[in-house]
Amino acid sequence: MAHVALFDPTKFDTTRFDDETARQLRALIDWFEGRGKARLLADDLGAVWTSDFLDFVAKEKLFANFCTPAAYSDGDPNKRWDAFRNAALSEILGFYGLSYWYAWQVTVLGLGPIWMSANDAAKSRAARLLDEGGVAAFGLSERAHGADVYSTDMVLEPTGESDVEFTAAGEKYYIGNGNIAGMVSVFGRRSDMDGSPAYVFFAADSGHEKYSLRDNVVHGQMFVSTFVLEDYPVRAEDILHSGADAFSAALNTVNVGKFNLCTGSIGIAEHGFHEAITHAHNRILYGNRVTDFPHVRASFVDAYARLIAMKLFSARALDYFRAAGPDDRRYLLFNPMTKAKVTSEGEIVVRTLHDVIAAKGYEKDTYFREAAQLIGTLPKLEGTVHVNVALMLKFMPAYMFTPVDFPAVSTHDDASDDSFFFAQGPARGAGKVRFHDWAPMYEKYSGVPNVARFYEQALAFKQFLADAAPDEGQQKDLDFLLNVGHLFSLVVYGHLILESADAVSTEVLDQIFDFQIRDFSAYAVALHGKPSSTEDQQSWALGAIRKPVVDRGRFDAVWAEVLGYDGAYEMNP
Repeated sequence: MAHVALFDPTKFDTTRFDDETARQLRALIDWFEGRGKARLLADDLGAVWTSDFLDFVAKEKLFANFCTPAAYSDGDPNKRWDAFRNAALSEILGFYGLSYWYAWQVTVLGLGPIWMSANDAAKSRAARLLDEGGVAAFGLSERAHGADVYSTDMVLEPTGESDVEFTAAGEKYYIGNGNIAGMVSVFGRRSDMDGSPAYVFFAADSGHEKYSLRDNVVHGQMFVSTFVLEDYPVRAEDILHSGADAFSAALNTVNVGKFNLCTGSIGIAEHGFHEAITHAHNRILYGNRVTDFPHVRASFVDAYARLIAMKLFSARALDYFRAAGPDDRRYLLFNPMTKAKVTSEGEIVVRTLHDVIAAKGYEKDTYFREAAQLIGTLPKLEGTVHVNVALMLKFMPAYMFTPVDFPAVSTHDDASDDSFFFAQGPARGAGKVRFHDWAPMYEKYSGVPNVARFYEQALAFKQFLADAAPDEGQQKDLDFLLNVGHLFSLVVYGHLILESADAVSTEVLDQIFDFQIRDFSAYAVALHGKPSSTEDQQSWALGAIRKPVVDRGRFDAVWAEVLGYDGAYEMNP
């Protein structure tokens, strides 16, 4: 695995991409840099719709190449759903602004139910739409129900002419790109059926006369729409999924789309980091550089270690997603980890940096102002952190106690089409998913002091689950269980970071597990204080607390890496 560093547009490494992908990503960077920082920030402050960006996307056929599966590429070798290059695109878009990332993200979500369907006409229409520069939208959430797929007030009335023709009526709320999407994948239910057989996913057109755009829910460059369908005609060729398949398509689409949240968060935090270290290291207070203060250095080292860990985990999780198949669904744990854990870490990174640069982070001529304002949106999209931590808990028994042998998963940075993303199958069977053993990787790196100490905590957590597991009442106490889920997530986080450990120095790896230990101890203290915790659980919690191994030489080595980013990148004015 290549050495992991923070993204720097001036040093963007294109050697891992095919020629056309490298050209398009470089062209995207050049487009942003050509517009310049002043325009980028002014458009954000002015809530200017990203039409010029979408014009560039159309001209370059960017979404067409990156979002069209090979089966609908019409022989174009540049068109494929390649999650490795998609991750790079997502990080770059986050680096320059959430609004640009968001237009991409909701297009990915909108295409999910289409590419997962057996409706060849709809898929051909989507391929043409992308080729012409169009975008898509994902019409799932509603004002009253959020993204609750069990409830929907979008109702399809049979026309009586056939069993596959309807008129649709209802409102959708919080739908990105809903103002211009040529295809909106809309989730609804038939009026003449009950339960899961009634579910339907169908494709709508935002330009249709029966499609009424009501409002932009937010104030910003993103158009997060409310729209209403009134007697909207749904033809047979518009229907994407029916019954339980529609339910599965909703969840499987989120599996595909939620991964982009981690890379978007990484990009935002990286740009903020460049600004923060350059500002702080070149500012003099009381006759000293700001970075001479010990607490400032500690904040930068912690933010840097967390940001590198975000990149390590996300890259490795992507390998498992790309390697997945019907008999290997480990991604069902690692994907919600990227959404819940990595994006939450992004919040911590930006908050830590903001504590250092303070009032500077509010100034209108900084990217950091935008980062600080918007980084918190990513843990709250595609299901809240709480929803995803609860999902992760379903996999905890198998992950912690019943590992099985799997062939080793290599780094999947090949230029290939990820067809399994759209053939995931029914959205059930979480209890049957198995994982490889997490302990050997911790043992392999036990010579790194803080890895060894965190491994003690991981083993203690396993003992907690064996000897003091949540009782029947606590299993209904979501507040208690979520804390258990956060402890579990740290074990998984460390596991995949270690699988990528050859991409960082030993000093950085040790510093990463410094914060892992501190975070685990904090969650143990929180569990101790939960109203329903038992005496045995409280005793366990106090016994699981550890202090990281202190090493001044290690800290100074990581600080030297941090300082290497001073002045390394400043966006073109």
